[in-house]
Amino acid sequence: MTSASPDPAPENTSDIASELRELGKTLADVLRNAWQSDERKRVQAEIEAGLVDARDSLKQAAEDFSQSETGQTLKNDLQELQQRLQSGEVETKLRGEILTALRTANAELKKAASRETPPPPPETPPQA
Repeated sequence: MTSASPDPAPENTSDIASELRELGKTLADVLRNAWQSDERKRVQAEIEAGLVDARDSLKQAAEDFSQSETGQTLKNDLQELQQRLQSGEVETKLRGEILTALRTANAELKKAASRETPPPPPETPPQA
């Protein structure tokens, strides 16, 4: 005698599938109703209005800064830097400063190396 479990009744399988379909429809209805609700639309409108206000505030702050003395100074400084970059002035100055630093480092290393090198031993005449 074997104790095999009986096959599920076809109606039970049909009932489960039917309930799953019904659950899917119900979830779709709930989500559709939530999306179409006045509350969701109100929250969306508040968020959109908040983003528009933030954009306008940032735009106004940028315009105010660009008109301020500090903004004008920054603008002039950036234009001057751009001109110096285009003319090669910055590159020339930077190359000169790097060359000076390398020469100084090399000279200091030579000094340190000459202090650390012991003098050569005196030559002795060959013995006969």
